[in-house]
Amino acid sequence: MTDLSSHVHDAARRSRSAATTLRSVPRATKDAALHAMADAVVERRDEILAANALDVDGARAAGTSDHIIDRLRLDADRISQMADGTREVAALADPVGEVVRGSTLANGLLVRQLRVPIGVVGMIYEGRPNVTADAAAICLKAGNAVLLRGSGSAGRSNAAIAEILRDAVASVGLPADAVQALDASDRSSATALMRARGLVDLVIPRGGAGLIQTVVTQSQVPVIETGTGNVHVYVDADADLDMALEIVLNSKTQRTSVCNAAESVLVHKAVADELLPRLVPALRARDVTIHGDAAFAAHDEAVVAATEEDWETEYLSLDLAARVVDSFGDAVEHIRRYSSGHTEAIVTRSLATAQRFTEAVDAAAVMVNASTRFTDGGELGMGAEIGISTQKLHARGPMGLTEMTTTTYVVTGDGHVR
Repeated sequence: MTDLSSHVHDAARRSRSAATTLRSVPRATKDAALHAMADAVVERRDEILAANALDVDGARAAGTSDHIIDRLRLDADRISQMADGTREVAALADPVGEVVRGSTLANGLLVRQLRVPIGVVGMIYEGRPNVTADAAAICLKAGNAVLLRGSGSAGRSNAAIAEILRDAVASVGLPADAVQALDASDRSSATALMRARGLVDLVIPRGGAGLIQTVVTQSQVPVIETGTGNVHVYVDADADLDMALEIVLNSKTQRTSVCNAAESVLVHKAVADELLPRLVPALRARDVTIHGDAAFAAHDEAVVAATEEDWETEYLSLDLAARVVDSFGDAVEHIRRYSSGHTEAIVTRSLATAQRFTEAVDAAAVMVNASTRFTDGGELGMGAEIGISTQKLHARGPMGLTEMTTTTYVVTGDGHVR
C-alpha cells in the first residue's frame, strides 16, 4: 500500500469512529453543528475566496474551459447560498429513527423498519467546491461521516472549506473527523477511497461522464451513480407558446454548466411554423449556438447542421440540439434513445398528453410546464443536495437527507422463540 493509500485508509478509520458517535447524536446537537458550519462559512468567507482565487487562476493558466471555471468559481453570493443551504438542512426533519413501516404480527411480535445512518460516505467530485459544504451538511444531519475527495483544480478551495467546517463541528462537541477532505493532488487517493471496502460504506461520484464511469466500474465499495444530464424539452402540439419560449430559454440559458440545463429541444410540427420564428432569434440573442435540423436552419443561417453526436451530447455550454418532430410518439422515441435519464420536460396544455409523457418517459425527474432547472434539491425543498441519482436502486433524483439513510428492522418480542 502506498503512503497516500495508507493515509486515505487511516482517514476512513477516523471517519468510522466519528460515524459511530454520530449514530446516536440527537437532532438538536446536529442542528447546532449545522448552524455553526453555516455561520463559520460566512464569517471566514475571505479565507475561502482567497483559496478559490488561486484555484481559478490555476484553472485559467491550464486552459480550462469557461463552463468548468464557472463551476469552480466562488463569490460572496455563492458562499451565502452555501450557508443558506446548510441552514435549510438544519430546518428539515431528522430522518434518523423515522418508522418507515411497522406492524404487530399474529404471534405478537412487534416489527418496525427504522431509518438509520449509512455510516461512512465517500464523495468523489469535480470542480464545484460548494459540493464540499452541501455534502458535509447532508451527511452530518443524516448521522453519517463524510470523506471528501474533490478535484485537484479545486484543491485549495475544498481544503479551506473543509477545515472551516471541521472547526465548526468540533465547536459543538462533535468529532471533527465527521468531515474530512482527502488529498486531491494524486489520483491514487480516489483509487484508495474506492477500494476501502469495509471502511467506507458508500461512494458517490459527482462530475462528468468519465469520472462517473470510472467510479462505477472500478469501485469495490457500493456506488450511487449520479448521471450526466442529456436533458430534453419537448414542446407539444397543444403547448402555450409564450410559456414554451420562456421554459426553453430558462432551461438552456439560466445556467449552462449544470446537469439540469437543457441540451435538446424538440418541437411538434403543428406549432413549429409559429414558434420557430420566435424561438430561434431568442436563442441567438442569448448567444446560443443551435445545432438544428432543416426546419431550424431555415430561420437563421448561423444554425449548425445537427449530427448524431449532437443528439448524444451533454454540452454544458451555450449549445443546443434542436429538431422538429412529426408526433408525440416521435418525441418520446427520440428521448428514449438519447436521454441520460436525468430530467425530461414537456410543455403542453393537454392533461392527457402530460400524463402520457410522464408515463412514457423514464427519467429521474419529469417536468410538466416547468423549467428543467428545477431538478435540484434546494428547489424541491430538500435544502442542499448531495447529487442527482440517475440509477434506480435505493435513491433516484435529487438526493437529500432521506436518501442518505438506510434501514434496520427492529423486532420486539416477549420471549418469542421459533
